[in-house]
Amino acid sequence: MTRRADRLFQIIQILRRGRLTTARFLSETLEVSERTIYRDIRDLVLSGVPLEGEAGLGYIMKKGFDLPPLMFDYDELEALLVGTRLLHGWADPKLARAADRALQKILNVLPQERRDGWRRTPIFAPQFRADAMEIMTPVRAAVNEYRKLRLDYARADGTPSQRTIRPLGLFFWGRKWTVVGWCELREGFRQFRLDRIASIEVLAETFRDEAGKTLNDFFELEVPEEARDKVQHELDEL
Repeated sequence: MTRRADRLFQIIQILRRGRLTTARFLSETLEVSERTIYRDIRDLVLSGVPLEGEAGLGYIMKKGFDLPPLMFDYDELEALLVGTRLLHGWADPKLARAADRALQKILNVLPQERRDGWRRTPIFAPQFRADAMEIMTPVRAAVNEYRKLRLDYARADGTPSQRTIRPLGLFFWGRKWTVVGWCELREGFRQFRLDRIASIEVLAETFRDEAGKTLNDFFELEVPEEARDKVQHELDEL
């Protein structure tokens, strides 16, 4: 059962989205009765939270309202901690350090009782380190800045190839990372395993989203639900 303080916080978070929200939606989302939601709404209003609306129509929060430092329930905090541990084992060091800093900022504003026990979370990600994680840092930068990449790449049989791509996203397949991009040589979407990239250069040349060459286009054209096993097999052969 969700603690009442956590539930009130969750109601505020939902209503902060700026959309009219019914008590039925809140009750289904938080798995409590509508009667409980009405009581919570009443108590929030009495405590000064600027809510508007009425039963049967829905509720919305007035603009400009902000909360004191964020509060997390145990599951949320555990999810953040586990995510940080995973990044240490399976992402580049810069991203892992950023996750550490973000988690520490969150812990710094939590009351002491919320911090107790978080380090004892019994979910771990052994630090084996995925291959070629250092290459992920410039790839991430290129994806975020819409900069083209020039790759010296080697296929599984050792055949070398130089490609210029528009990097669109990074994918983790459990053992390997790939960068998905629009390949200018092949004029189509291609995936490149990071551990097969011999050298990489982030170019000054930038690109814009173009119809047929975006990440959404890749999802629609290349990775339908029924094709994921086939994609994984092809990755093994890259």
